[in-house]
Amino acid sequence: MSVEHEHETEIYDPVTETPTSYLREGPDAQPPLDSPGYKSTRLRHPTEPLVYLPQTLTEITGPRLAPALGLQESDADLTRQHEGEPIGERIIVSGVVRDTEGKPLRNTLVEVWQANAAGRYAHRWDRWPAPLDPNFSGAGRCVTDREGRYRFTTIKPGPYPWGNHYNAWRPAHIHFSLLGRAFAQRLVTQMYFPGDPFFPYDPIFNSVRDERARERMISSFSIHGTQPNWAAAYEFDIYLRGPSATPFEEAH
Repeated sequence: MSVEHEHETEIYDPVTETPTSYLREGPDAQPPLDSPGYKSTRLRHPTEPLVYLPQTLTEITGPRLAPALGLQESDADLTRQHEGEPIGERIIVSGVVRDTEGKPLRNTLVEVWQANAAGRYAHRWDRWPAPLDPNFSGAGRCVTDREGRYRFTTIKPGPYPWGNHYNAWRPAHIHFSLLGRAFAQRLVTQMYFPGDPFFPYDPIFNSVRDERARERMISSFSIHGTQPNWAAAYEFDIYLRGPSATPFEEAH
């Protein structure tokens, strides 16, 4: 999906341009809370219908995080957070964060976390027998620039087993967390890589029932963004609301 739209000249300012309300998405816009193939949803989904609260100032505005974050260059470069180089394929992940009308959002926080090249998280509960990398923590953050773009340098994560069913493996992915410019735009999702052989067998990926929506979670390789002798590049645009919204990740 191209990030260049000549007809889009406006860029939302997250502080001065606040709508009075947001349209609620339809019931099929996101994955079902109870997905039979995704076992843990059986114990975690609500058993009663959702109660929608009226949208007040709290829901239609969000925290102004950028000035107080104290961001450093290494926050967006996950390969430079330790003394040594992490092991694995170095990649660049970038894209544009957009709102309902496709307008880029500036000064909005983007956070990522992921497994290392062996498919293991730097987390005490991840104990499958794959090596930990002392030079890779797997977490980063940045704020979008004036054109709504974000950019991370990291290591391509590996797939990993997760015990949902016999021979269950998660496709390689990077988790994204965004607040947008309002709490009504809160998004936690996953970015996948093109051509992953585990796609047909993964209940989490396939819990998004709309095929076109699933495709929006898959990044695209960019030869133009690839840096010679340094890192391959992937583009991943994120739409927080509207017909092209990136699907929400259910808790697991």
